[in-house]
Amino acid sequence: MRLLVLFFTFSLLHAEPPKFRTDADGPVKGNEKRKAPKDRKPEDAPDWFQLVEGQFPPEGSAHAVTGELVKAEHLARRFQIRVDRNDSQDRAVWDLPLDASMLPYGSIWYQGAPAALQDIPLGTHLHGLFYLMDPEDKTPLPDTWYKRKTPEWEFRRCFRIEDEFSFHARQKQLWKIDSVDLTTKKLTATLQDKGKPSGQPKIFDLLSSTRVFKGQGIADLKALQPGQSILFNLTWVTLYGPGRITDVWLDEPARALVTANQLERHCNHIRERGLPGWVTEVDDGQQFVTVMFFGNVDAKLFDELKIKDPNLPLPKDGSPPPVEPRGGLAVACETLMTYDPVNDRKTGSILEVKKVPVEPGGSGVQMKIKMDMMLEGYRPKRIVRFYPETWKVIALPKEEEFFGKE
Repeated sequence: MRLLVLFFTFSLLHAEPPKFRTDADGPVKGNEKRKAPKDRKPEDAPDWFQLVEGQFPPEGSAHAVTGELVKAEHLARRFQIRVDRNDSQDRAVWDLPLDASMLPYGSIWYQGAPAALQDIPLGTHLHGLFYLMDPEDKTPLPDTWYKRKTPEWEFRRCFRIEDEFSFHARQKQLWKIDSVDLTTKKLTATLQDKGKPSGQPKIFDLLSSTRVFKGQGIADLKALQPGQSILFNLTWVTLYGPGRITDVWLDEPARALVTANQLERHCNHIRERGLPGWVTEVDDGQQFVTVMFFGNVDAKLFDELKIKDPNLPLPKDGSPPPVEPRGGLAVACETLMTYDPVNDRKTGSILEVKKVPVEPGGSGVQMKIKMDMMLEGYRPKRIVRFYPETWKVIALPKEEEFFGKE
């Protein structure tokens, strides 16, 4: 018996971690991913990772899809992209839409900073990371000619989307202009990865309406010169080549300015709507609620969750000792919409804010709060939004209230 126990323990300690399919395994062929484990041959690829409710996904488990934003429902955090053409597709499934919704912890980036879906103009080319749809999801697919579906149609839950600017800025990449021909409206550039060339030069289309940003102002197309290191946004990618340039930033001051502006827009948006997260632990008796915040907001906003420093001495003038800061906790839904936070949020005292290991989708910031009153929505895995007491809670436009939309 002891030998069996030791063998079992040894097997667990040395078992391979669960394997899931990644983009490195190459494109899926046929119904490969639909095979049940018992029917799968050793040479078959494993299944894509299926999300688990109330848990963040493992690193590297998402599937990358790129395409142009063609439809957006910003309140529902739902959108459609026209999927880029690539060599693995048959011509019959070119240019078909992928309909997807943002995960509650899913992040949106625009011009190098966090964003809301409403910030991104239609027609912007996006890079995205997606997960398979919920097996119980019955949402109709987009109505297309001959009911054709993009090969990516099952990846309907989005972990992250970002424009070209954000995608390359995040990886410390820039494009170096090789040549510019304003007569034919062509710009040839080579991607620079951390200062070194990456890949072959590409020829992009310019438009007479292409916006050029330089320093603190706006320039014209004549400001584009060989040797410049730039970032740009695109549209019509893969339709007639690498794409059309809609906006281009010529230098670091121009890029820093647009990113700072978008960051302020994001912070104002969150301060009016609350920090999103989900409940991880509840103590009904003591009315404690523990919240893990999502990582889809700028990290500096968590600095506004101030707590009492236990090492501070008591006041010598006889005034009351410092008290825990307070805030309001509102119940939210999967889209991060709240019901009526001005009236239905409940207040409480922040007991603890601590750092925990960062997971994909998580901020690494966890807060424990003692509520004045408990709500049924304060339950593990439920989504909430928190308003520090220093944030003024105002009534949002009526269409942003989830009340009546259940």
